[in-house]
Amino acid sequence: MTSQRTRDRLVMRLRDEGIRDRDVLDVMRNIPRHLFVDEALASRAYEDTALPIGYNQTISQPYIVAAMTELVIANRPAKILEVGTGSGYQAAVLSGLVDKIYTVERIAPLLTLARQRFRRLGLRNIRAIHSDGTVGWPDFAPYDAIIVTAGSEHIPDALLHQLAPNGRLIIPVGRRDRQRLTMVTRKGDAFEQEDLDPVTFVPLLRGQT
Repeated sequence: MTSQRTRDRLVMRLRDEGIRDRDVLDVMRNIPRHLFVDEALASRAYEDTALPIGYNQTISQPYIVAAMTELVIANRPAKILEVGTGSGYQAAVLSGLVDKIYTVERIAPLLTLARQRFRRLGLRNIRAIHSDGTVGWPDFAPYDAIIVTAGSEHIPDALLHQLAPNGRLIIPVGRRDRQRLTMVTRKGDAFEQEDLDPVTFVPLLRGQT
Protein backbone atom coordinates (compact mmCIF):
# COMPACT_ATOMS: atom_id res chain seq x y z
CA MET A 1 0.00 0.00 0.00
CA THR A 2 3.01 2.34 -0.13
CA SER A 3 4.14 1.51 -3.67
CA GLN A 4 4.49 3.80 -6.65
CA ARG A 5 1.45 2.12 -8.16
CA THR A 6 -0.59 3.19 -5.13
CA ARG A 7 0.57 6.80 -5.55
CA ASP A 8 -0.32 6.63 -9.24
CA ARG A 9 -3.85 5.59 -8.33
CA LEU A 10 -4.12 8.52 -5.93
CA VAL A 11 -3.08 10.92 -8.67
CA MET A 12 -5.67 9.45 -11.02
CA ARG A 13 -8.35 10.09 -8.38
CA LEU A 14 -7.15 13.66 -7.91
CA ARG A 15 -7.32 14.24 -11.65
CA ASP A 16 -10.84 12.82 -11.75
CA GLU A 17 -11.83 15.17 -8.91
CA GLY A 18 -10.72 18.23 -10.86
CA ILE A 19 -7.02 18.81 -10.14
CA ARG A 20 -5.55 19.98 -13.45
CA ASP A 21 -2.06 21.35 -12.82
CA ARG A 22 0.33 18.72 -14.14
CA ASP A 23 3.20 19.94 -11.98
CA VAL A 24 1.09 19.53 -8.85
CA LEU A 25 0.01 16.03 -9.89
CA ASP A 26 3.59 15.03 -10.70
CA VAL A 27 4.90 16.21 -7.34
CA MET A 28 2.16 14.39 -5.46
CA ARG A 29 2.91 11.27 -7.47
CA ASN A 30 6.52 11.41 -6.27
CA ILE A 31 6.14 12.42 -2.61
CA PRO A 32 5.87 9.34 -0.33
CA ARG A 33 2.93 10.39 1.85
CA HIS A 34 3.29 7.26 3.98
CA LEU A 35 6.47 8.74 5.45
CA PHE A 36 4.43 11.62 6.88
CA VAL A 37 2.09 9.49 9.00
CA ASP A 38 2.60 7.05 11.84
CA GLU A 39 3.77 3.64 10.67
CA ALA A 40 0.53 2.10 11.92
CA LEU A 41 -1.39 4.27 9.41
CA ALA A 42 0.97 3.79 6.47
CA SER A 43 -1.45 1.43 4.73
CA ARG A 44 -4.02 4.25 4.64
CA ALA A 45 -1.62 6.96 3.49
CA TYR A 46 -2.92 7.06 -0.10
CA GLU A 47 -6.59 7.16 0.75
CA ASP A 48 -8.11 10.54 -0.06
CA THR A 49 -8.76 11.35 3.57
CA ALA A 50 -7.27 13.31 6.45
CA LEU A 51 -5.39 11.24 9.04
CA PRO A 52 -4.37 11.95 12.65
CA ILE A 53 -0.75 12.85 13.35
CA GLY A 54 -1.04 13.35 17.12
CA TYR A 55 -1.48 16.44 19.31
CA ASN A 56 -5.06 16.79 17.96
CA GLN A 57 -3.67 17.61 14.52
CA THR A 58 -4.13 15.97 11.12
CA ILE A 59 -2.42 15.53 7.79
CA SER A 60 -4.82 17.04 5.29
CA GLN A 61 -6.80 15.08 2.72
CA PRO A 62 -4.70 14.79 -0.49
CA TYR A 63 -7.38 16.50 -2.58
CA ILE A 64 -7.31 19.54 -0.27
CA VAL A 65 -3.49 19.63 -0.40
CA ALA A 66 -3.60 19.52 -4.19
CA ALA A 67 -6.36 22.13 -4.49
CA MET A 68 -4.65 24.56 -2.10
CA THR A 69 -1.34 23.99 -3.86
CA GLU A 70 -2.89 24.83 -7.23
CA LEU A 71 -4.24 28.06 -5.80
CA VAL A 72 -1.07 29.11 -4.03
CA ILE A 73 1.26 28.51 -7.00
CA ALA A 74 -1.03 30.00 -9.66
CA ASN A 75 0.97 33.25 -9.74
CA ARG A 76 4.24 31.26 -9.91
CA PRO A 77 5.67 32.44 -6.58
CA ALA A 78 9.36 32.15 -5.81
CA LYS A 79 8.93 32.36 -2.03
CA ILE A 80 6.07 30.96 0.07
CA LEU A 81 5.24 31.08 3.76
CA GLU A 82 3.33 28.13 5.17
CA VAL A 83 1.56 28.53 8.51
CA GLY A 84 1.12 25.14 10.16
CA THR A 85 3.90 22.72 9.23
CA GLY A 86 2.12 19.78 10.82
CA SER A 87 3.49 16.55 9.41
CA GLY A 88 5.48 18.45 6.79
CA TYR A 89 3.59 16.97 3.83
CA GLN A 90 2.23 20.23 2.41
CA ALA A 91 5.67 21.84 2.61
CA ALA A 92 7.20 18.79 0.92
CA VAL A 93 4.72 19.10 -1.95
CA LEU A 94 5.47 22.80 -2.32
CA SER A 95 9.22 22.20 -2.22
CA GLY A 96 9.07 20.63 -5.67
CA LEU A 97 7.27 23.65 -7.10
CA VAL A 98 8.75 26.73 -5.43
CA ASP A 99 12.31 27.96 -4.88
CA LYS A 100 11.99 28.75 -1.16
CA ILE A 101 9.54 27.54 1.48
CA TYR A 102 9.36 29.05 4.96
CA THR A 103 7.15 27.11 7.35
CA VAL A 104 6.00 27.84 10.91
CA GLU A 105 4.77 25.30 13.47
CA ARG A 106 3.66 25.96 17.06
CA ILE A 107 3.86 22.33 18.31
CA ALA A 108 7.54 21.55 18.83
CA PRO A 109 7.40 17.72 18.58
CA LEU A 110 5.59 17.91 15.24
CA LEU A 111 8.19 20.34 13.93
CA THR A 112 11.01 18.00 15.01
CA LEU A 113 9.45 15.11 13.09
CA ALA A 114 8.81 17.27 10.03
CA ARG A 115 12.44 18.42 9.95
CA GLN A 116 13.58 14.79 10.12
CA ARG A 117 11.37 13.97 7.13
CA PHE A 118 12.71 16.92 5.14
CA ARG A 119 16.28 15.74 5.77
CA ARG A 120 15.42 12.15 4.90
CA LEU A 121 13.96 13.26 1.57
CA GLY A 122 16.75 15.75 0.85
CA LEU A 123 14.40 18.74 0.73
CA ARG A 124 16.91 21.54 1.16
CA ASN A 125 14.75 24.51 0.15
CA ILE A 126 12.52 24.33 3.25
CA ARG A 127 13.29 26.45 6.29
CA ALA A 128 11.23 25.74 9.41
CA ILE A 129 10.76 27.51 12.74
CA HIS A 130 8.94 26.85 16.03
CA SER A 131 6.70 29.87 16.48
CA ASP A 132 3.17 31.23 16.64
CA GLY A 133 1.91 31.11 13.07
CA THR A 134 -0.54 33.96 13.55
CA VAL A 135 2.42 36.37 13.54
CA GLY A 136 3.87 34.81 10.40
CA TRP A 137 7.63 34.98 9.89
CA PRO A 138 8.46 38.65 9.36
CA ASP A 139 12.21 38.09 9.04
CA PHE A 140 11.82 36.86 5.47
CA ALA A 141 8.77 38.86 4.37
CA PRO A 142 7.38 39.82 1.96
CA TYR A 143 6.15 36.51 0.52
CA ASP A 144 4.77 35.94 -2.95
CA ALA A 145 2.18 33.64 -1.40
CA ILE A 146 1.09 32.44 2.04
CA ILE A 147 -0.75 29.19 2.73
CA VAL A 148 -2.43 28.50 6.08
CA THR A 149 -3.22 24.88 6.92
CA ALA A 150 -5.50 25.53 9.90
CA GLY A 151 -8.81 27.33 10.23
CA SER A 152 -9.11 30.82 11.70
CA GLU A 153 -12.24 32.80 12.55
CA HIS A 154 -10.42 35.92 11.38
CA ILE A 155 -7.56 36.51 8.95
CA PRO A 156 -4.48 37.56 10.98
CA ASP A 157 -3.39 41.09 10.04
CA ALA A 158 0.27 40.08 10.31
CA LEU A 159 -0.14 37.63 7.45
CA LEU A 160 -1.83 40.18 5.21
CA HIS A 161 0.99 42.64 5.69
CA GLN A 162 3.64 40.02 4.93
CA LEU A 163 2.25 39.54 1.43
CA ALA A 164 4.19 40.98 -1.48
CA PRO A 165 2.32 43.17 -4.02
CA ASN A 166 -0.04 40.92 -6.01
CA GLY A 167 0.72 38.12 -3.54
CA ARG A 168 -2.05 35.76 -2.48
CA LEU A 169 -3.04 34.26 0.84
CA ILE A 170 -4.94 30.95 0.97
CA ILE A 171 -6.61 30.33 4.35
CA PRO A 172 -9.65 28.48 5.79
CA VAL A 173 -11.82 31.10 7.50
CA GLY A 174 -14.70 30.63 9.93
CA ARG A 175 -15.74 28.51 12.89
CA ARG A 176 -14.78 24.85 12.64
CA ASP A 177 -18.29 23.82 11.60
CA ARG A 178 -18.61 26.61 9.02
CA GLN A 179 -15.25 27.23 7.36
CA ARG A 180 -14.66 28.36 3.80
CA LEU A 181 -11.40 28.28 1.91
CA THR A 182 -10.62 31.92 1.24
CA MET A 183 -8.21 33.60 -1.16
CA VAL A 184 -6.91 37.10 -0.46
CA THR A 185 -4.90 39.00 -3.07
CA ARG A 186 -2.88 42.08 -2.19
CA LYS A 187 -3.44 45.05 -4.49
CA GLY A 188 -1.23 47.85 -3.20
CA ASP A 189 -2.55 48.68 0.26
CA ALA A 190 -5.88 46.97 -0.44
CA PHE A 191 -6.83 43.30 -0.14
CA GLU A 192 -9.31 41.57 -2.42
CA GLN A 193 -11.06 38.60 -0.82
CA GLU A 194 -12.74 35.67 -2.58
CA ASP A 195 -14.62 32.90 -0.79
CA LEU A 196 -14.13 29.45 -2.31
CA ASP A 197 -15.17 25.96 -1.19
CA PRO A 198 -16.44 24.83 2.23
CA VAL A 199 -13.70 23.01 4.18
CA THR A 200 -12.99 21.60 7.64
CA PHE A 201 -9.61 22.22 9.26
CA VAL A 202 -8.26 21.99 12.78
CA PRO A 203 -8.19 25.44 14.43
CA LEU A 204 -5.30 27.84 14.08
CA LEU A 205 -3.93 28.20 17.59
CA ARG A 206 -1.89 30.98 19.13
CA GLY A 207 1.25 30.64 21.21
CA GLN A 208 3.77 27.80 21.23
CA THR A 209 3.69 24.22 22.50
